[in-house]
Parts: sequence; C-alpha cells; structure tokens
Amino acid sequence: MKSLSEIETTSKRASRAMGFSWGVAEEVAKGIRLLEFFGLPGIKNLNQYYKDRDNRNYENSKIIKKNNKPNKLPYCPITLGVSFLDQIKKIEKFKKCTFQKIAYPILFLPFLSRSSEIIGKKLLFQFDKNEFLLNFNVNISSNFIRKKFPSIAKKIEVNFLDNKDSFTGTEWKNLYKLSEDTFVEETDSLKQGAAGAGLTDND
Repeated sequence: MKSLSEIETTSKRASRAMGFSWGVAEEVAKGIRLLEFFGLPGIKNLNQYYKDRDNRNYENSKIIKKNNKPNKLPYCPITLGVSFLDQIKKIEKFKKCTFQKIAYPILFLPFLSRSSEIIGKKLLFQFDKNEFLLNFNVNISSNFIRKKFPSIAKKIEVNFLDNKDSFTGTEWKNLYKLSEDTFVEETDSLKQGAAGAGLTDND
C-alpha cells in the first residue's frame, strides 16, 4: 500500500510534468492526498483526467462569480479549484454559487474541503442529484460513496451553510441540568486548600 507521502509527491511531480506550475502542482498533490485519505479515488481520476487533457482542452476560470458558465469547453477542475480557494473570502458572501460543466468534479472536491476549513463553515456540494457535505476539511460525507464519478458534471451548486447546533435549546438545558450534579459546592475547607492558600511570608 502506498503511503500518503508517496501519493502526494508523485501527484505533485506528475502535475508539474503536465505543465502546471510547481505551486499549482503542490495544490493538486494536497488534494489527491486528501481524497485518498478519505477513501475516494483521487489517483484513478487524476490519471484519467491527465490522459483526457492530451486529447482535448478545458476552460480555465480566473474570476469566480455567483453564477458561472464556460464559453464552450468544460471547466478544468484544477484551475477552477485554485481560483475558488484563492477567492474563498469573497465567494463566501454569495451564500451559494453555481457552475455549469466541470470536468472530473471529484478533483474539484478537495479544494472545496480546504475552503470549508479556511472560512469555518460547512459546504454542501451538489451535482446531478449527488451531494457531498464538506466538514472543515476534517471529513467528507456523501450519498455518492462506491459510485463511479462522472467525467463531466453538468449542473453544480455550492452552498455555504450557517453554523448552528444540531440540538434544541430544551435538549441543551436538560443535559446541562444533568451535568450540574457533578458540580462541587465550595466549602471553607476547599477554599483553604486552594492554590496559594496557607502560604506564609517568612521575610
């Protein structure tokens, strides 16, 4: 079994060999490492994407808007991902942004995951009735596990989710009230044994 370090190093070198700058190649490598760490087929899809790039071109995107549509060709998931990561503070204000035609959407996924960590919010990534919930770059949950990832996603939506508790105020109060049973009432003996108590000044 290949180590994550091997996966990252080889992905970086392969990406540089495909013409990406060392900086972009490093971002790709981090993403592939992340996908493989979460059990998603990063190496397989990166391999296939690079093979396809030999036969066709993909559109680059520098400025991310609320609604994004390529001129003719599908978006390159790598340049789109780098742009998304670089502009995440501005994109966050949209609350939701859409894209049409992204090649190999799985390669766009780790850029979204890392963006989630930067802004401290969960992101919901949806395409063609498939959903991925990105949790602060800590884990990725989805209804798409064990399915084959498409080479082209036609309609894509990224939603920025507000941070909120998964429980009600009443549920929290009930649990907190139960926790109060562990509180120790302060007594005179406890005060005397507290830090600094009982010390004498010999000067």
